Amino acid sequence: MGDHKVHADQKYVQALLVSDNKLIAEIYTRFAPKVVGYIQKNSGDESAARDIIQEALITIYDQAKTKGLTLTCPFDAYFFLICKRKWLNVLKKNKPEGVTINDEVTSIDIHVQQQADQTALYEDRASLFNQMLEQMGDACKKLLKLSFSIKSMEEVAKKLDVSYAYARKKKSLCVGKLTKMVQGSAQYQTLKNL
Repeated sequence: MGDHKVHADQKYVQALLVSDNKLIAEIYTRFAPKVVGYIQKNSGDESAARDIIQEALITIYDQAKTKGLTLTCPFDAYFFLICKRKWLNVLKKNKPEGVTINDEVTSIDIHVQQQADQTALYEDRASLFNQMLEQMGDACKKLLKLSFSIKSMEEVAKKLDVSYAYARKKKSLCVGKLTKMVQGSAQYQTLKNL
């Protein structure tokens, strides 16, 4: 996948990063109707579709911001596939015995599928990380969250009113504990093999 060129539709990913209202509005007018139609044909309504669209845009934004998402396929197909997966997850949660999908909408290019798979995997890993972080004690949780948002450990120590050495040592212990929690989860074993 590394040899693919940046697609011209990268402008939509960039628009999400810089809050370009004109291009974001274009995403809604050009790409959202296809998603709304798909969800309405598959046990959903327009309100549910709008929620899925919002979640997909947030996922794309998060991946662009944290992982530098570079779109190498058309935004339309990529966005649709992300929305479709999110909707399937909603249906599976509500109907665990099985879901029937009306899927005449598209045939997806293998490269688009790979890029969407990477986004879904990223989202699943981030979700697992956040779940485990929330299960940690308050002191570790606060320290780690501060160290994620503030890059300087000196500033983190100052905010927590502790010494720099203590903050570094405590962060190391908390990261170790969080790593064990993540690696000990059943979901980690599944995600590790993807």
